Amino acid sequence: MSVFEALQLMIAFAMLVLAIKDGNKK
Repeated sequence: MSVFEALQLMIAFAMLVLAIKDGNKK
C-alpha cells in the first residue's frame, strides 16, 4: 500500500469516528 492510500484510509477512518461520536451526542 502506498503512503497516499494509507493517508486516505486514516482520514476516512477519522471521519467515520467523528460521525459516530457526533451521532451519539445527539
